[in-house]
Parts: sequence; structure tokens; C-alpha cells
Amino acid sequence: MTKTCLIFGLGYSAKAWAKQLVAQGWQVAGTTRSVENFPSIQEIGATPLLWGEKDVTNWINSSTHLLISVGPTAQGDPTLATYHSHISQRAAQFEWVGYLSTTGVYGDRNGEWVDETSNLLGVTKRGLARIKAEAEWGAIPKLPLHIFRLAGIYGPNRGPFSKVLSGSARRIVKPNQVFNRIHVDDIAQTLMASVNAPNPGSAYNVCDDDAAPPQDVIDFAAHLLGRTSPPSEDFETAEMTPMAKSFYAESKRVRNDKIKKELGVVLKYPDYRTGLEALRKDL
Repeated sequence: MTKTCLIFGLGYSAKAWAKQLVAQGWQVAGTTRSVENFPSIQEIGATPLLWGEKDVTNWINSSTHLLISVGPTAQGDPTLATYHSHISQRAAQFEWVGYLSTTGVYGDRNGEWVDETSNLLGVTKRGLARIKAEAEWGAIPKLPLHIFRLAGIYGPNRGPFSKVLSGSARRIVKPNQVFNRIHVDDIAQTLMASVNAPNPGSAYNVCDDDAAPPQDVIDFAAHLLGRTSPPSEDFETAEMTPMAKSFYAESKRVRNDKIKKELGVVLKYPDYRTGLEALRKDL
């Protein structure tokens, strides 16, 4: 029987996984809010669906797997707002459902360690919205839900290289500020490992082994490019947008033992150095 996966929000991370599914003979469809995105979805062999159209509910009715890759807004989770009843009615038909969340649900831990058993203490608007969305998805009876809490995502065409090359990179230094990252290919392999070994009700931290200060990453990227690293700036006096500042509101080290032990994941890029070195070769 052909496996069929519907992806809500076929964006950067989901697309990396969708390519693997298509290569394995799956039927894959992904939603988008603009027909302008249709060609990039068709390019990877998936079917583009316009958000809110009848075709989406038809795919819900026939899918064996779902991935939710749409983040919540100030109004709540868009997928639940639009498709809750359809998904709830069909919950028992799905073999696997994945929800892409964020390590932001753990909040600020002053650089200390967290794992999947840690309390969810998010305080930013994004973190609180994710906590609420996780709970709402988890409350749907019989839905075989798997939650993936992603660290800072990077990969081809996404990461520090473009900032260094454009001259927009900054080295904002805040004492004890660290966070994990994850290469998009390692997100894809973790999702695939979960599909092959479903464990409904599980949550997984999807991150690398090395929680590092952001200025170190910029330094390393500049070094790989043969560029001069930008000067350091003190967080307390640096001029930043509210969005930029929010990234410095939380500092923590995230454990990823569970994806290794339970799913058998061996990270292709266990730290930002190996990830950036690989990306540099493709520039």
C-alpha cells in the first residue's frame, strides 16, 4: 500500500523531508497560501495545495501520515483553526502525525540543561504559543501525535554565511548566552526515523550536541569564508530590533539523547562546525 503524507506548511524544513518521502515512492502533498509557491513544491515531486481549498480536506481523508509545519500566530494554531474537525474525525486512520515545535517551550534556563522531561516554562510570546499548540494537538483523541522540538535551523541557503557575505553579520555578546542548532538534513532524518518507529505521545528534542554562543558561530563562518569577523558588541548597549532581542531572551543547553537512543539517529552534523564546513563546500 502506498504511503500518503499531507504536510501543512511545506516550507524549508518540511521540504527537506518531503524530498526523501518522494524518493521512497510516497505520495506527498503540501499546503501553501500562494500559488506562486506551486512550482517549488512541484519541483520536488509533491502536490501543491492552496490553503483552505477543498483539495486539502480530500487529502486529509486519504492520508496515512500528517506533518504540521505551520507555526501558531497571535490568534492561535492556524491548522487547528481551519481543519480541527476534519482531522479529529479521521484521527484513528493516521499511522503517524508529527508536529514541528520549538525548544523555546522550555524557556530561559540560564545556560542549564533541559531534556524532554523538563517543565515547559516558555515566557516569550512564541514560546507560550507553542506550548498551547502542543497541548491542543495532544488533546485530540486517538491522534498518533509525535512532537518535535526543533533548535535553531540552518542548512543550504539558510545560516550565517549569507550574513557574513552581505556584511550584515553581527557579533552580539551576552555572558552565558548559548543555544543549540540543527541542520535541516538532521531534522529530515529524525522525522523519517520516527515514522519507521512510531511511538504516539512522544516528544523529541531535535538539536545538535553543541550549545554554543552565537558570536562563535559568526566567527567560524567568517573564518571559513576568509573574511574578517565583525567586531563584538555588548548586548546591553547594542541597538537591535525587538525580534532580534527576543533571540537573546533565552539561554539553555538541550539534550538530544532520546532521538539517539529511541530512534537510532546518528547526527550527520553533530555541531555547527561540521555543518558549516559541509555547507561551505557547496557555496
